[in-house]
Amino acid sequence: MLQKQLRLVVGLGNPGREYEKTRHNAGFMTVDHIAQTFSIPLDKRKFNTVFGKGLIEGVDAILAKPLAFMNKSGPPVQNLAGYFKILNRDMLVIHDDIDLDFGRIKIIEKGGHGGHNGVRSLMDAFGGGDFSRLRIGIGRSGTGADVTGHVLGKYSDDESKVLDQLITRCRDAAVTILCKGIKDGMNRFNNQRTVLTS
Repeated sequence: MLQKQLRLVVGLGNPGREYEKTRHNAGFMTVDHIAQTFSIPLDKRKFNTVFGKGLIEGVDAILAKPLAFMNKSGPPVQNLAGYFKILNRDMLVIHDDIDLDFGRIKIIEKGGHGGHNGVRSLMDAFGGGDFSRLRIGIGRSGTGADVTGHVLGKYSDDESKVLDQLITRCRDAAVTILCKGIKDGMNRFNNQRTVLTS
């Protein structure tokens, strides 16, 4: 019997309670929501990651969050992928993106880091960017805050009112990629203006 290929879904973020609801932790929030939906406990630790293994609509998957800070997240993920013999093409990375308006999401098959320190660290560790990404729009600061202050800041009151809807949509996008393929995910979720209602 042919064994199904194990998939790895990685959410990027910073560890620690002070970063829990910050914009930079959109990846962590999405992985937590997927784990909750599919009853996959994130209770295992290895290679400076926390992870859990389970079924997502019939697909064998590992959900993981690196416990290193964002700019050092690559080596833990690379070690975990190597341990489970997961190929780059079977990995989905979920991360925030300031170049997308808040509420937009974009799926890409591979590419550069776009200035994102977590993706840059992954590319360095894996020797390239040949892995799928789910980019979650957080927009740029409308108040003139610097990039670091903005991404490490909390969501605004208006954003917080619809954040659950956005994270649920990101979960649905990730599940679509895993179960139906990246092309289906792109067709369904890219270029759509997400209507979020408070």
